[in-house]
Amino acid sequence: MTERLVVIGGDAAGMSAASQARRRRGPEDLRIVAFEKGSHASYSACGIPYLVGGEVADVESLISRRPEVFRDEFAIDLRLRSEVVEIDLDRRVVTVRDEEGGRGLEPFDQLVIAPGAVPARPDLPGAGARGVHGVQTLDDGIALLEALERGPRRAVVVGAGYIGLEMAEAMVRRGLEVSLVDGGEQPMSTLDPDMGALITDALRDLGVQVHLGERIECFEESGGRVRAARTGSRALPADLIVLGLGTRPNSALAEAAGIPVGETSGIRTNRRMRTPVEGVWAAGDCVETFHRVSRQPVAIALGTHANKQGRVAGINIGGGYASFPGVVGTAVSKICQYEVARTGLTTAEALEAGFEPVGEIVESTTRAGYFPGARMMKIKIIADRGTGRLLGAQIVGQEGAAKRIDALAVALWHEMTVEEMTGLDLSYAPPFAPVWDPVLIAARKTAERLDRHSS
Repeated sequence: MTERLVVIGGDAAGMSAASQARRRRGPEDLRIVAFEKGSHASYSACGIPYLVGGEVADVESLISRRPEVFRDEFAIDLRLRSEVVEIDLDRRVVTVRDEEGGRGLEPFDQLVIAPGAVPARPDLPGAGARGVHGVQTLDDGIALLEALERGPRRAVVVGAGYIGLEMAEAMVRRGLEVSLVDGGEQPMSTLDPDMGALITDALRDLGVQVHLGERIECFEESGGRVRAARTGSRALPADLIVLGLGTRPNSALAEAAGIPVGETSGIRTNRRMRTPVEGVWAAGDCVETFHRVSRQPVAIALGTHANKQGRVAGINIGGGYASFPGVVGTAVSKICQYEVARTGLTTAEALEAGFEPVGEIVESTTRAGYFPGARMMKIKIIADRGTGRLLGAQIVGQEGAAKRIDALAVALWHEMTVEEMTGLDLSYAPPFAPVWDPVLIAARKTAERLDRHSS
């Protein structure tokens, strides 16, 4: 008898799960139907700011596989503009609403829940006005591109995290006057303040008006269209508002069905990405995962995790064995002329996790200092005072700096001490690094500081 797999969500996690399950089980053994609420599936959401900014030429460049490819080459029935609105675990069916509002039932034997994350949207007067845009999905990005074609002059970006900063730069590239507002005292709260301060200077150099420590109180509108964003200190005229306030796991559908969620609001799974409900799996931005340094549950919305978790779920559904071992919180971005990267814990997060963190910042160059094109970079390493174990690292620098975070992420993954890191056999040639790579310099300086404290 043919088993039925239903997948909720047609992007990274959902389609990775569907594809992996298909590779191990043929259509005669496993029927796969995937439902995607939006108009596009299997695309790079991380590329949306670069599409809006004009660095990516067209929408098609961000789409990995079209629905007909899944249908013809993978025998996966991918249905767009179809939203799953209810899961009935007793009857083993999902209720699906199509774009006309009609409803139907789809039975399942196995279920993958992968609807991603939902953007934080402020519950403020005027938040529903025309001209207020989020950038969570490719449909959102297309809507913003269409708004830009109408010739706006001024944009206000709300939120100074990764997406907010990338969108502020994208708006500048489009020739708009841009204001950035955030309630925090620094941009990039995922960095320590001494590293995040560099980003503020870069934004101002780009021409962005940066307003930190201010919260939006309302959006002023006229005729249903936004005209300004008002904080407690000022009114910022705007033809466009771009929201970059972060996300939370899209777990409401699962929770309503009785599938357990964790303290982060993410769906609870084991290492094989199976929920506590037999035959029900979850993957991607909707799930809660395990942080290998803090040893605490976290919800981190990244395509890297989503693809890996979807792959794990699909392998297991297909009859194989795979597990997802957790995360260390590695992320990278480009903000103005700076490459920005981080992994592990910030100083504040390390304190909260019960460590006694010691941080050391070093300034070096991306290449040998005498070699043409060498650029400045700063790297910060955070270690535990008692054990010397690496807890986290941050990098802010120009071209050639950020991908060094990967070496630090590997060291973090394997619970190395900073003293052990000083002996790492990293590559060297003048066009790529100084003879002492900045990673090694930072590890050595941190180890020396720990030695001084212990003596």
